Amino acid sequence: MDTALTRLVGVRHPIVQTGMGWVAGPRLVSATANAGALGILASATMTLDQLRAAIREVKSRTDEPFGVNLRADAADAGDRVRLMIDEGVRVASFALAPSAELITELKGAGVVVVPSVGARRHAEKVAAWGADAVIVQGGEGGGHTGEVATTVLLPQVVDAVDIPVVAAGGFFDGRGLVAALAYGAAGVAMGTRFLLTSDSTVPDAVKARYLAATVKDVTVTRAVDGLPHRMLRTDLVTGLENSGRAKALVRAVRHATGFRRLSGLTWRQMIRDGLSLKHGKDLTWSQVLLAANTPMLLRSAMVDGRTDLGVMASGQVAGVIDDLPSCAELVDRVMAEAGEVVGALSAGGALGVRRAPSSSGG
Repeated sequence: MDTALTRLVGVRHPIVQTGMGWVAGPRLVSATANAGALGILASATMTLDQLRAAIREVKSRTDEPFGVNLRADAADAGDRVRLMIDEGVRVASFALAPSAELITELKGAGVVVVPSVGARRHAEKVAAWGADAVIVQGGEGGGHTGEVATTVLLPQVVDAVDIPVVAAGGFFDGRGLVAALAYGAAGVAMGTRFLLTSDSTVPDAVKARYLAATVKDVTVTRAVDGLPHRMLRTDLVTGLENSGRAKALVRAVRHATGFRRLSGLTWRQMIRDGLSLKHGKDLTWSQVLLAANTPMLLRSAMVDGRTDLGVMASGQVAGVIDDLPSCAELVDRVMAEAGEVVGALSAGGALGVRRAPSSSGG
């Protein structure tokens, strides 16, 4: 399927696997790339040396294009950009809007710049600064999210900018891809759907928790870091919501200490990262610390398998996913379903197709 996205980044299918911390590592990214979609490597949880090694591992596993996701507000964002350029990464994805200077530096080196946004005004800003495309996530998406549904936000952004728009938040099959294209998007980005594949390194017990979830088990809370965060409801989430400020601060310091050891960040750098999120927001000091070390909470679940202690970011689609295909099976299925929907519409038939039973374990 040829779209503005596939032409821009050189992939066969207009599908993006998002850069999920502790999830989107070399194995998942390379499997996605080999399936013909755009895999995005998550770098926020890596040191510079780990990022370099991860990029080289992906390149050893695939010759297809892939990208790296960065935190634009990280203290070493400039160093990470230069590393990506040196290693020949094709696409730079950003969880927050990058500065005009970073965009200029990347574009000057031939790197495609694709920030993720959650509001029309943010899309307009990065487009004016020279971004090549934009991923727009509606409120259904996992992790930090907004209040506007994809079906409302997506057409707003498509009408507001002249660069390719990739739709995120609520997508998991071919019907969604066709719907996004009908709104004017150039493709879809999926996180939870790729997390729940056999190529994902997330522990089996955690995947089982996702597969067992209903739509009602996916909640939005501010208790973790003071920002709206969509995730599975767990005992940790409930505990944070019910904790007083003193108890929450003790919990935050404990997690921050662990993340500092893993990341190599200094306390000053962690506080700086937390304060960048506090700016203009009413956050407690425990939330500032949690904002700086949320990756540690994610690691507890996504790496250690501790569903009782970790945060499990999740889109609402977790409630309708019931299998664990490989990335190749997933991408092939999405594209086949999309073809069936387009064919049915062209023939004046039903507006959708029934999903075939999965051949993969769940």
